[in-house]
Amino acid sequence: MRVIYDLKQIKEPLRNCVLTVGNFDGVHKGHVALFDMVKKRARAIDGESAVMTFEPHPLKVIRPGEGPPLITLTKQKIKLISDQKVDFIICIPFTKQFAAISSRDFIEDILVGKIGIKEIIVGYDYTFGHKREGNIGLLQEMGGSLGFAVHVVGPQQSKGRLISSTSIRKLVQEGKLEDAKNLLGRDYQVSGVVMKGKDRGGRLLGFPTANLDLIDELTPPTGVYAVKALIDGLWFDGVTNIGYNPTFGNGTFSVETHILDFSGDMLGKTISVSFMKHLRKEKTFKTIDDLARQIGDDIEEARSLFSV
Repeated sequence: MRVIYDLKQIKEPLRNCVLTVGNFDGVHKGHVALFDMVKKRARAIDGESAVMTFEPHPLKVIRPGEGPPLITLTKQKIKLISDQKVDFIICIPFTKQFAAISSRDFIEDILVGKIGIKEIIVGYDYTFGHKREGNIGLLQEMGGSLGFAVHVVGPQQSKGRLISSTSIRKLVQEGKLEDAKNLLGRDYQVSGVVMKGKDRGGRLLGFPTANLDLIDELTPPTGVYAVKALIDGLWFDGVTNIGYNPTFGNGTFSVETHILDFSGDMLGKTISVSFMKHLRKEKTFKTIDDLARQIGDDIEEARSLFSV
């Protein structure tokens, strides 16, 4: 598998290329259906499978400040797509100049002229090009004259719910993590760099925490969660608090994770946290001792979940 970050890296068209194009925020089950079709068709014509995506998300360029929080930032998105075992990932730098390319020029100059597509796989609602003027009808029209086939994958559902990035984003924001997992195909995850906190977890409460400087944009609601934490390639059980530490007053927003049965130094490390289950809402306790007892109860509840 090869990742291409600039079209200039493509010196000659790919061999019998079968391509899908999209933002693929979340890399959810619906996206995987597209990737599976790409691989299937590539095998059928002895070709190479490819996924084209963009960095940054086009909305961040077209309507700065108005786009929704992303489910997966580029690094994680590339990792998740690479896990699908396609031959190429083409990650296009999305600029105002790129956004101005007409849909016809995008097809003729880039998809056909540069990449050399023989088939393209798109979702049922796919649009593209300047002001999103391109659509499936245009692809089919130009495919007839330029010699590539167009395959359309219909809406994908899981347990009666339409799979979409918008739905997943809403579910995460509402704390409906099981429903989000059902559409994603995995637990929702955030990553961050462990930074020095106020040391209240270990010093005052007896439960040291990793205070994360988040890389990701989307978090579940405030509260306490049973989690799995990825540290240096190894998974550990943990409990995460998202919120404002109201017991201590005037708290700033934080994401703090207590890693069960872990004693190593995490400061400066990038760790990932996968949310398994919401345990309780964040609340204000009368005393620090009351808070410490509740954290102990949270940890025991998490342990019982992990032991099942």
